Amino acid sequence: MTSRDQLADRHAIEARLAARLAGSLTVQAQRLPHDVIERLRFAREGALTRAREARMATAPTIVGISGAGAALLSGLAAPWWRRAASMLPLLLLVFGLVFIDRFAVRERVMAAAEIDAQLLADKLPPSAYSDPGFAEYLKTVPPL
Repeated sequence: MTSRDQLADRHAIEARLAARLAGSLTVQAQRLPHDVIERLRFAREGALTRAREARMATAPTIVGISGAGAALLSGLAAPWWRRAASMLPLLLLVFGLVFIDRFAVRERVMAAAEIDAQLLADKLPPSAYSDPGFAEYLKTVPPL
């Protein structure tokens, strides 16, 4: 007989014993008076509630663990360096957004300055400056 067969036989024996004990307890519980049954039910519910509360109070909740570290959602206070490190992505995001905004404003100013320089350097009649399509012409056709 292999160890797997022995393990399966052991589980079968344990299951039969558990079923026999449960049946015996059920028969004996039916013979108890009603007030004893109610006290036992109340005590069992209280014990389950206390066990659930104790399990929730002592176990920290770990969301995920990776090569970079673990994200903890427990009620314990995090060290100062972990709180500072968690603010680093937010600071980088704000810095990046400010940089993008300044870069976009600079590009708009440079584009407007280039158009103004083209207008001032070119020999055009005064009526060209009042033409509504002149600005579009300057944007689409590069000067030679």
